[in-house]
Amino acid sequence: MRPRHLRRRGALAAAATTLAVLCAGQTLAAPQAAAAPVPALGREVRASTASEVHTAQDAAARAIAGALADPGWRARVRKAALASDEVAVTALADGALRTALAAADRRIAAAKGLAPHVGPLLRLRLGDPSMRAALTAGTESWVAAATSDDGPVTAYDGKGRTHTLDARKAPARPVYVVDIDGSRALAAGLDVLHEELARRGVRSAGPASEPEQTRSRAAAAGLWTTRITAVSLSDDQEPWIKGDAEIYTLVTGFGHDGKVRVDPVDMPYLDNDGTVYRPQQILVNWSSYKYDLADAVMMEEDGSTNYRDLAKAIAAVLLTVTDQGAYTPLVNALLDAIPDDWWTDDPDYVDSWYTLARTDSGTRYGARGNGWMTLEPYFVQEL
Repeated sequence: MRPRHLRRRGALAAAATTLAVLCAGQTLAAPQAAAAPVPALGREVRASTASEVHTAQDAAARAIAGALADPGWRARVRKAALASDEVAVTALADGALRTALAAADRRIAAAKGLAPHVGPLLRLRLGDPSMRAALTAGTESWVAAATSDDGPVTAYDGKGRTHTLDARKAPARPVYVVDIDGSRALAAGLDVLHEELARRGVRSAGPASEPEQTRSRAAAAGLWTTRITAVSLSDDQEPWIKGDAEIYTLVTGFGHDGKVRVDPVDMPYLDNDGTVYRPQQILVNWSSYKYDLADAVMMEEDGSTNYRDLAKAIAAVLLTVTDQGAYTPLVNALLDAIPDDWWTDDPDYVDSWYTLARTDSGTRYGARGNGWMTLEPYFVQEL
């Protein structure tokens, strides 16, 4: 489940701020560099993404609920929801309902800065496992859109009436939740992030890229990496309306050209807090970096994330950081440049790890205490 208590600041601000703080936090007696003012995205842009996504999900929930008056559709949805944790509801529908859900899919993709051909993003799931018995018994089901906050949940019945539910206590009545396919959205979003960062002048390896064999780091018969042998996020009490987290990490440091680079790493297995995962996943490819130090910012895919805007915010900050033989402080200038409203809303920031070294081995706790990773140096042999 998503670490709810982590989501207290604006998503784009948290990403941009944290990345700059990481580049600055490990200062090795480097002088403070003057920074140009950092342009901020308008509040209305960030609000628009969340509003567009939620409006589309809510419209889909209303349409699905209305269609439940049809016994055939009702039986089809019940069977699919009992057979799978997530149902590709657009493909399941037909006729006018399918047309309406397809339009909602396109609207969500556009709001998140994704290409129209990303595919259906809407998913339907049962709100809580405790509802399975009532659903199996044929109890009338309601439909609700997954929300990005912790407020009351609005559900719709087959007659179009609204019902307010407690986000903290799952109702006895079965409730279908309309959500976004986080895995699909994140995979497409990281591709957009990589492309947009590169277009704006920030070097970045694609999230699915093989390790680059560059310069002297790869001159031998392979290259050094840092591998995650275990990882876990903190436990918390998450509302029943929320689904699994979709986590990714932004690894940043100085490339061989002396410019800051950002490499996204998808972590599709990291679904729930309080669970230890043992992925054996490569986190840092040291052949891409000039120094034996890098930083990591763990983020969560959120329905309100626009990946093109995220890339713009990151690039605006990182392009002001220059290599002076050590990490350059930029914290004060950055904090002064960020409007107060960036620290409100509903962020994606999970945790961060400062000064990861190529020789690091053992457990490292995140700076915010919200997660930990066990790391080890790992040499990738050349074929």
